[in-house]
Order: sequence, then C-alpha cells, then structure tokens
Amino acid sequence: MSVPEGKATDLLTNYDPGLYYDELFGGRDYPAEHSALIRQRLAGLNFGDLLRRSQDAERELYNLGITFLVYSNKDAVDRILPFDIIPRVISAKEWAHLEAGITQRVTALNLFLHDIYHDQKILKDGVIPADLVLGNGCFRPQMVGLDVPFDTYIHIMGTDLVRDREGTFRVLEDNGRVPSGVSYVVENRHMMQRVFPDLMQDIGIRPVDNYGHKLLDAMMEIAPQDVADPQVVLLSPGSYNSAYFEHIFLAREMGVPLVEGRDLVVENDRVYMKTTNGLARVDSIYRRIDDAFLDPKAFNPDSMLGVPGIMEAYRKGNVALANAIGTGVADDKAIYCYVPRMIKYYLDQEAIIPNVDTRICREADALQYTLDNLDKLVVKPVGEAGGYGITIGPRASKEELAECRAKLLADPSNYISQPVVDLSVCPTVTDDGIDPRHVDLRPFAITGKNTWVLPGGLTRVALKKGTLIVNSSQGGGSKDTWVLQDGVLQDGAQEGSAS
Repeated sequence: MSVPEGKATDLLTNYDPGLYYDELFGGRDYPAEHSALIRQRLAGLNFGDLLRRSQDAERELYNLGITFLVYSNKDAVDRILPFDIIPRVISAKEWAHLEAGITQRVTALNLFLHDIYHDQKILKDGVIPADLVLGNGCFRPQMVGLDVPFDTYIHIMGTDLVRDREGTFRVLEDNGRVPSGVSYVVENRHMMQRVFPDLMQDIGIRPVDNYGHKLLDAMMEIAPQDVADPQVVLLSPGSYNSAYFEHIFLAREMGVPLVEGRDLVVENDRVYMKTTNGLARVDSIYRRIDDAFLDPKAFNPDSMLGVPGIMEAYRKGNVALANAIGTGVADDKAIYCYVPRMIKYYLDQEAIIPNVDTRICREADALQYTLDNLDKLVVKPVGEAGGYGITIGPRASKEELAECRAKLLADPSNYISQPVVDLSVCPTVTDDGIDPRHVDLRPFAITGKNTWVLPGGLTRVALKKGTLIVNSSQGGGSKDTWVLQDGVLQDGAQEGSAS
C-alpha cells in the first residue's frame, strides 16, 4: 500500500460518506458528537503513520496465527481476517438501547424454544405456523419434554445488526446455534492497544477482555447441580473447522481443555474425558459442533466428529450442553420474521430493535411480490450462513436474476426476501486514502440464569468498494468496536444518536 499524495495532513477533510449514515460522523440530522475527540485525533494524524500502524497490525495478525479457513478458495485456505485500524464508536446511550433490545430478543427466543419443546402454545394459538416449526429441519423431536437448566436453550447468541440510512439499528439475523467471531472482538481490542494506544487514551472505552470469564461462569452455572466443582470443556470438530482458531482462543480464555469427539467417551450415561491419569468426568460442554454431528447414535449415524451416547447422558441431566440441542429452529431465517410476534406473545412488549422488513416466499403473496420485484430485493436461502446463496437484485446480472427466479419457483419455502438496506458506513483505510465502507455489527450475549451482553461486538466491514456483503468468507474484514462508558463525554460534547 502506497501513501497517496495530498493525504498526509488532512486525513478526514476530504472524507465523504455520501447519503449513508456514518458510524464516526453520524447522520445529517444526528451528528455523532460523542466521537468528536476521536475524529479530532484521527484528523491530526499523518497518513504515512496511519499506514505504518496498519501494516504493523496486519503483520502481527500473521505472527499470532489469528486466522480462519475458507473452503471455497483453494489457493488461500488459511487466511487472516483483515483488520481495519479505524474503530467504530458507539455512545453509552446508544449501547444501552442495543443491550436492552438484545436481552429482550434472547429472552423471547428462549421462551419460544421451551414452548415448542413442551406445550407448543404459540403454535396452538396460531401465532406461528405449526408446520414452519415442526417441519423445520432443525427441530429436534428428541428435545420434546426435556427440561434444561433455567429453561435456557441459547446460552451464546450472536445477533446481526445493521443500521439504515436514517440511523436506526435493525436486526438482520439471529445466530443461536454456534455463532462465531467473538475471538476477533477481543483480539481486535488487543491489537488496538498495541498499535494505537494514543488514540485510545482517556477516551473511556468499556472493556471486552472478560468474555472468557463470563462464558465460564455460565457454563458452570448450567452444570448438574449435584457437582460441586464442574469440569468444563470446549468440544471442537477439529483443526479443519473454519473457526478452529476461535475454539483454541475460547478454551484458553476459559482455562478449560479443548477436546474433540475422540477425546470423550460415555459410560453409564455419564461423559468422561480421556486423560493420562485415566477417565475424568465432564459436566459442562461448550460444543462447537452442529446437532447433526454431535451423537451418531441419536442423529447422523455417519458422524465421526461427535460422541456416541452423549444425547442420552444429556437427556438424563448428567451433562450440560451449550448451546442446547435444537436451537437451530429459532435462528432459521423464516422463523426470524416472527420474532417480533414472539416478543409480543411471551413478553407483551414491542420489539426494542425492529427487524428488517422480510417476506417469506412460502406464502403465495410474498412469492409473487418477490418475483415481481426481484431486481430490487435481496433474496436469501433460509438455511445458509456466511453470505452464501444470496442474490442482491440491484447488483445482479440478468443471468443471476434468471437463476434466482428459477430457484424460487422450484423451492419457494427455502427463501425469504428483504429490501436492500443502505448499510451505514465507517471511515476505512484503503489504497486511495480514508474512504467509507459498509459495516454491520454482531454483538454477543451469554445466558445462564441471566443474560449478559458483551459491550461491543464484531464490526464486520465490506472492504471492497460498493459491496454490501461483509462476511469474512466473502472477503470482508473487521474493526474494533468501542462502546463508550456512561458519563464519559468528549470535549464537553453531548451524546446524541438516531437509534
């Protein structure tokens, strides 16, 4: 990356976010006064110095092995997650709003999961179509009638948020199975502390490095109650998993063993870990393996990754699993459309954070609307993740639209459609200087008896100019997310936001 001429002394003077809401500058009607001091410090930097720090960060990512695997790219299987050195900043007031909204959402989803695996009142009352739940590929009949500690099914939740042109946060997706990315949240903060301490000085940023302790506390809380000192482990599918770095990271942060299925055995409906001193009982498992591969006796008989018999041990209450089996039905993209109704049904509240408007293509009117407006909508398969299978109508070719239309007609139940959201932007270091790039936000919540939301989250950034897809598997990068402490204002500025 070279230093562009004319960018050395006025880093932000020529910066133009266009019509989009900007995470550092705010909106046209809601200037982000809480980040005034950060903008002032950035504007005074030399661009060459900024590039040097950015390159230092990139080099350190390689040296530390902070990577993920991309299966679709045969030439670069093991990659670092590109890191942009300019942070995203969230005011204390704005974060309080998000924290309340995420907690409300996790609470409703857990009530929903308990209900569908017990009395199924929400289905009997017709709030959600029964066949959408009971016919869902992630609904697990093995969980019907089974009680879990505190009625908590989703212990670790990642909620994908976007901010529209008006500055309003909206929920784009729920991730209640094995959400990943929290390791980058913590490592990004460490990186900023190493390469940019002067930018962070006296800003009043809430810490994120206690995530591992909070996760361990929740894992011990849900362990069988007759165990005085529960043994917790993290169960990984192994080194070929795309998030293996994160598995290592979280096991280290919690101070617990990282195990694979072959390291565990079930005897007399209890789970044990093989050690050099013999078998050691395991009481609580943070599993990063999908339901289907967790137990070949209960689910996919061909699975070589899981632990035979673990479902029966779980069913008898001899081991805790996080997340619980069967949570996938709650983060299905078709079920997502009904979450505001769940919140109203179970909590008698309106959703604090609204959804993005969504149409379910299994419904005839929605399918017809989607087909009639294909070039204006985003079409997503309900069971995919990582940005795969998405068609962004306004940016798709005629051939791509025709292919999407054919898939919709062949299997409409597999798709939803949404309007194109003008994602907010954030100043980002590029080859051409400091330019706006689209971002989203994935906060993480941990729930045992109660819910705790990590103050921050993974800000993913679409590094390619103009693109809206921020997923790391599709070439996106990440930023550090700064949540400011309550009462810490910058240069006498007052907090203000449009959320």
